[in-house]
Amino acid sequence: QVRLVESGGGLVQPGGSLRLSCAASGSIFSINYMGWYRQAPKKERDLVAAITSGGTTNYADSVKGRFTISRDNAKNTVYLQMNSLKPEDTALYLCNAAIIHTDGTVNNYWGMGTQVTVSA
Repeated sequence: QVRLVESGGGLVQPGGSLRLSCAASGSIFSINYMGWYRQAPKKERDLVAAITSGGTTNYADSVKGRFTISRDNAKNTVYLQMNSLKPEDTALYLCNAAIIHTDGTVNNYWGMGTQVTVSA
């Protein structure tokens, strides 16, 4: 069993910054892919940023130049540094990870999410 726990969300003014964290724990041999998604009310869940175990990153066009994803493999943790936040960034931010278990199986997991609200 694996658990993903997000933290770092909150209320911030436009132009402000937040840093999200997602820590994975449980039966983990290694983590291949880690990513951040977001879902606003009545909208679909969209990819924000992703990072592979080798450090290759991918960003949604709407956040390029403002958000930075990183990971600490030793801590099984992924981060999302969000700068120059805009009201349209308001959403529930969810962590996703593709985890390789000690028995060699691979499963995909989601966290419960952390709310980010950008408002004056």
